[in-house]
Parts: sequence; C-alpha cells; structure tokens
Amino acid sequence: MNDKLLSERLKLVASFVPDGSRIADIGSDHAYLPCYLMNHNRISFAVAGEVNEGPYQSARNQVTRSGFADVISVRKGNGLEVISPGEVDTITIAGMGGQLIRDILLGGLEKLDGVNRLILQPNVAAHLLRERLADLNWELVHESIIEEDDKIYEILVFDAGDGKKPYEGLNGKDLQKQLLAGPILMKEKNEAFMKKWQNELMKRERILLSLKQADAISEKEAQVKNERDLIKEVLS
Repeated sequence: MNDKLLSERLKLVASFVPDGSRIADIGSDHAYLPCYLMNHNRISFAVAGEVNEGPYQSARNQVTRSGFADVISVRKGNGLEVISPGEVDTITIAGMGGQLIRDILLGGLEKLDGVNRLILQPNVAAHLLRERLADLNWELVHESIIEEDDKIYEILVFDAGDGKKPYEGLNGKDLQKQLLAGPILMKEKNEAFMKKWQNELMKRERILLSLKQADAISEKEAQVKNERDLIKEVLS
C-alpha cells in the first residue's frame, strides 16, 4: 500500500496502536488504516467494519489489492456488531462525531470484553467521550490535536483502567474545563489547540450577539454564556 494514501490525521491515530495488536477499525472506509498498519508489521489481525455498501466494497478491494485478505477481515455491519467479544484488543473509530462514536460504544458494550485500548478521533464534541468513558472506567491516557487541510482534529486514547484518574481533585468549573478541552491538551496548549478554541470563542460570541439582537432571553443564552466563559478560561 502507498503510505501517501493515509492522511496525517490517520497516521497519528496509527501511532497509538500498540505493536502486535488485533484491531477493529470501525467506519473503516477504504480500510486504509488497517492496511497501513499491516504493511508496517504493526498489527497481527484486523477487522475493517463498514455499514454502507459503497465503502464496504471499497475496503474489500483495497484489502485484496494490498494482499492482506487473509489477515484483514472486511465486514459489513453497524458499529461494533461486526466483532465478537474477545476477538480484538484495540478499537479505532475515526472521522465521526463524538455523539455517534459514544453511541456506537454504548450500543456494543458487551463487545468490549478483552479490549484494552480505544483510539478515537471525533470530528466534533470530544467532550462527550471524555465524560461518558470516564464513567465507564476508560482512562484517558493520551490526547493529540493537529491541523490538516484547514481542519483541526483531536485524537483521544483510552485504556481500560481508572476513568476518574485524569480528573482527580477537580470539581465545578475546573472539571468542566478539563472535560471540554482535555486535561492533556490543556497542559500543552499547542498552536492547533489555541486556534480551535479561539474559533470556538468567536462562534459563541456570534451566537450571543444574534440572541441579543432577537431579544431572546432564554436557557440557550445562559448555556452559551457559560460555554463562552469556560472557553475564555481554557485560553487564559
């Protein structure tokens, strides 16, 4: 497989896959990620899952062309229904919204038996994953944020463990900030991080201005003001 087919975003996702893993790549599209990992001898087996016929066929063709049909199983199905409990030890889900990723995981909790690592790349709403997975004792162990093609992506890595550990001693607004922006990302505050949250702050300011112009005094305004204030503290 030509490594140029893999975006920098997915190469970063790949960097968090433990060597020798048996992975399930959910929403695999062309199966570029498992083919890349297999081509670099990083994994021993993979399931490439796709719910739609077009991407499913594209994944099958890519796997066959790459010569990995005996070690990458391309399966059509919704979310985690494409795997059996204990079949894989690492799950990757990239390029979906945070709410959808959360719902996929919650809809297949029994399939997480034997899984040690979740590598998730939500396009939006990463905070929903931090919040829910902490409750399910998935410990946030790595976070990365990068900009590629004028879009900013977050990668969250969870290991089976103590979900509350990254947020020990935090409550109130301090906890809200960490869940919103990420405890590890907030320590680094790299260029992509600052750009993302400056953009998010501007969005909240525009929303508040439109609500004010419409004389809309509502719960929505209070919610947006709270988000704006949290983001200001994240950036400070």
